[in-house]
Amino acid sequence: MAHDHFIYDTNDLHTRQSTFTAGKQTMVTAGIAILLATGLIAAKLSQRIHMPSVTGYIIAGLLLGPSGFNLISEHSIGNSLDHFTRIALVLIAFGIGEHIELKKLKEHARSLLFVGFFETSCAFLLVAGSVFVLISYTSLGMEGWQFRENLALSILLGAVSVATAPAATLLVVRELNAKGPLTSSLLAIVAIDNGLAIAIFGLAISLSHQIIGQSGAPLYMAVGSGLLEIVMSLMLGWMAGFCLEVVLGKLDKEGEMLTAGLAILLLCSELAVYLNLSPLLAGMVAGFTLVNKAERDVRVFRILNNFEPPIYVLFFTLAGTHLNITTLGSAGLIGMAYFLARIVGKVIGVQIGAQLGRAPDVVRKYLGLSLVPQAGVAIGLIFIISADQSLAVYSSIITPVVLTGVFLSELVGPLAAKFAVISAKEAMPLEGNGKEEPRCDGMTEKECDQFMRSEAGVKILPWTWQKLQPPENPESVVVFGATRRHTVNGIARIATIFAHYFNASPMAVLVRAPDKTAPSGHLFQTERKEVETMGYTLLTEIVPDSSIASGLVAAVEYNDARAVVLSYPLHDETSDFSNILETVASNVSCPVIVVQFYGVLHTEKILVPITDMDDLVEVYPVVAALNTVGEHQIQLLCLLSSGADENDLELHSENIQKWLRQQPDRIKLSVKSVATDSRVSSIKEEAEEHDIVVMGAIRTRGVRKFFFGSLADSLAKSLKKPLIVVYDAKKSSESEPQEALPPS
Repeated sequence: MAHDHFIYDTNDLHTRQSTFTAGKQTMVTAGIAILLATGLIAAKLSQRIHMPSVTGYIIAGLLLGPSGFNLISEHSIGNSLDHFTRIALVLIAFGIGEHIELKKLKEHARSLLFVGFFETSCAFLLVAGSVFVLISYTSLGMEGWQFRENLALSILLGAVSVATAPAATLLVVRELNAKGPLTSSLLAIVAIDNGLAIAIFGLAISLSHQIIGQSGAPLYMAVGSGLLEIVMSLMLGWMAGFCLEVVLGKLDKEGEMLTAGLAILLLCSELAVYLNLSPLLAGMVAGFTLVNKAERDVRVFRILNNFEPPIYVLFFTLAGTHLNITTLGSAGLIGMAYFLARIVGKVIGVQIGAQLGRAPDVVRKYLGLSLVPQAGVAIGLIFIISADQSLAVYSSIITPVVLTGVFLSELVGPLAAKFAVISAKEAMPLEGNGKEEPRCDGMTEKECDQFMRSEAGVKILPWTWQKLQPPENPESVVVFGATRRHTVNGIARIATIFAHYFNASPMAVLVRAPDKTAPSGHLFQTERKEVETMGYTLLTEIVPDSSIASGLVAAVEYNDARAVVLSYPLHDETSDFSNILETVASNVSCPVIVVQFYGVLHTEKILVPITDMDDLVEVYPVVAALNTVGEHQIQLLCLLSSGADENDLELHSENIQKWLRQQPDRIKLSVKSVATDSRVSSIKEEAEEHDIVVMGAIRTRGVRKFFFGSLADSLAKSLKKPLIVVYDAKKSSESEPQEALPPS
């Protein structure tokens, strides 16, 4: 019976296999989660120090890979995430194709032809030559390698060096809102650059196979085979573009277009791999085909933009895990040489090409610096090399060399591109209402936003409307806080406008601790001058109270005020303003109007977003008050759920117009109803065309505010326009919910 010990339990074997498979799948899923989360965090940290996101992704990969905590490695997940690389590559190539628009290229065809040819050729020759000399005549070369191995490695690295990073370049252009001959040439050259990179890379692969003896055909046949591969890749890409045009032309819904577009592009990519063609070149031609059609339907590019971010995070972060700093050795030094030779090659090539092509001087001077960034396409090319079994031995050197170069170029490149664009004087003012943007000249979007919220950026222009006629017998007062000296003239102006509407007088209230010395005679000078300029006389009151909130409440209730006007602090994170606002709004019987200043105060174009009829009833008097002091363009933005159709939108607009016609103090305004997935985004987008936003707000606090949030608070943090928020004393967070809009 001894042989019984050798009988296998097949059920136990299947159980073990299932457990192993489940464990492997869990590791892959956990790996995806870790890559996405760490990549995103690293990107946000990079943005804070004005570095591109891709730098953060690669650093995250370094930390996760063998160079760091070794959480993501071949041992843990193997090659299970390689399919994300293929998806990212075809999407990158497809996006490049969008920027190769023949009509735009025609205008600078001669100069672009010369510049594109020479900057790619010089980069290729200088990198290939430098690497060949370095590894052949120093101790940095691989032991036992002969002339042909060194030559093949040099050619492959030279081919990879041609590529430029479209994502990093476009990010700089968009942040600076750059326009001009340098910018237009830069975008065209980046597209041409990567097209040539893919074509040159295909030839380099064929030539390398021939050099190392992996191809039995003569050299001319290898080159011819490479050219045939390029032509067939072009044809495959054209077919994919044609299919995209036909299929997408029959679809209207974004979800269907995304599904169809991905299906066609991924099928094109896999077919290219199966036929030994270039998926990058095919994807680029598919995008090129779409963008140059007479119909020019580019919706699929916009839709795919929503799908790309997580794929890109995985792609770049995973690339970082392949760079093992602990084993770099000579590869790191070769990477430095690769990085420097590539930059010199690009700059020299641009100089020669621009001279021969008679490009503008600004292109000759600064285009070379703008081409320093390198990332997506280059990383994609090294993945293709690693997938080629006959070139696997070169991959162990090429991967760390190129990733070292990419890492350095993504640190230096965007800064060089920014310097070039600003030096060429092509950094335009940020988009907006056109009044305050010159003050942001040369700033990034984030820097401008911080400036516009600061005391240096907020500006109250002198009153230019005609003087107002105050009532002979004011019925009441409109109180405003006189604590924030920097914006007190703006608050005084808003309060006076409301006082004029309510037949009241503006009153400045200053709350001071009882133990403080008597105030000087210079108090209220700024606000008094502002109010008198508008035609009114300012009332003032000093309230002795240790609490600003209770002092304001006492002044409002004692004077039976019609409204109280307060202002948000300017970048004052330690302020107790939220508690002051809550105390005042909870204890007064009149509306509380809160103003957030941003840049220059203008009120000519007013946006009024509402989510229900309560909002409209609440903000209508405020809008009517603003409308009494001069000509205004007022737009009511009705925000409905994303499920609303055209009939719903039209019906809601009609119902609001009906309500407006019933008001005794009817004002002229336009009504726009929109179905939205994000209220904040919709308001911010619409606000770009307006000077100020006026909206109502429910007072929420405690657990309710924690779970449901506040639309007004969210806008106060991110809106790049002056904002007026109305807190109605009659409306609280405990009110019964209202209909979204009046019934038909």
